[in-house]
Amino acid sequence: MSDIAFPFDIDGGGRTALAASDDDHLRDLIQQVLFTSPGERVNRPAFGAPLRQLAFTPNSPEVATATQFLVQGSLQQWLGDLIVVQDVSVQADDATLSVAVRYLSRRTQQTRTTTFATGDAS
Repeated sequence: MSDIAFPFDIDGGGRTALAASDDDHLRDLIQQVLFTSPGERVNRPAFGAPLRQLAFTPNSPEVATATQFLVQGSLQQWLGDLIVVQDVSVQADDATLSVAVRYLSRRTQQTRTTTFATGDAS
């Protein structure tokens, strides 16, 4: 395995820390897509999902549905060669937005579910 851990860290030997497993690496990649706002990356201005901005919009079923489509589209665009997004569910509670992503790893053919909240990547 040679996938760099996220967030970036140095291991006990003074080298770049690596992700503990393929599952951890996929979760790290999903987190990067969800919590990178479009426009943050100079060479990839379209990369990311507008999740942080949506946390402060008024709660409504329409916003939750729009968020589901935006998240699913971003994950398919940027990680479609690594995962198959099976389901995205969004919960809005005050200024916190929780997103649960169920996906199939193309490499291992295992289904995983991981949940993120707008406070996770501060």
